[in-house]
Amino acid sequence: MEDNNQMIKIIGVSKIYKSGNVETAALREVSFEIKKSEFVAIMGPSGSGKSTLMHILGALDVPTSGEYILDGEAVGKLADDELADIRNRKIGFIFQAFNLLPRTTALQNVMLPMAYAGIPKKQREETAKKYLEMVGLKDRMYHLSNQLSGGQQQRVAIARGIAMQPSILLADEPTGNIASDQAEEIMQIFNKLNDEGNTIVMITHEPDIAAHAKRVIHLKDGRIVES
Repeated sequence: MEDNNQMIKIIGVSKIYKSGNVETAALREVSFEIKKSEFVAIMGPSGSGKSTLMHILGALDVPTSGEYILDGEAVGKLADDELADIRNRKIGFIFQAFNLLPRTTALQNVMLPMAYAGIPKKQREETAKKYLEMVGLKDRMYHLSNQLSGGQQQRVAIARGIAMQPSILLADEPTGNIASDQAEEIMQIFNKLNDEGNTIVMITHEPDIAAHAKRVIHLKDGRIVES
């Protein structure tokens, strides 16, 4: 019987990279579940497989074997155009490097994914303003992103990530490029989003950042060592 409260189900997922005759296993038979409205951190040393796992969770890559089910949809075997569709509809990304357009205002950056989705301009603008206000940037929405501090840029990135109301929010080292006091403010925003029912999966190597999550999955050598 399907669990309606389940957001992510990873079943025996392995990812093997081939270079000539050499095979490297980045993930080995990984299995876990994440329920709706959970806030989960994935931790592990460099080379543990956490970036590979993030790419699979974000529908940026597919497993070599095993199954990935996101919000009731089997993602593991989809073609590239179907993966792009899942990314647009179901996944909000927040990256360490912010990935904002530098000479574009905060408002325009947040409106961008909605433009790709064909949402009318007036609605895009109203939604973008709402989320920028939510992350505390009401007075900065017309500033160019390269005029903002690192912490402010990450707030813009969060507003952009949630603008399409995705099923999951994937945050890859979201505090890696910002000062520690700003990092704490960013984590308070994540906690608030989670309290409002958003499902968040965050990759981090920092224990104090992972401590904000409700559950931590530890990876080592491509396997889960504890959860």
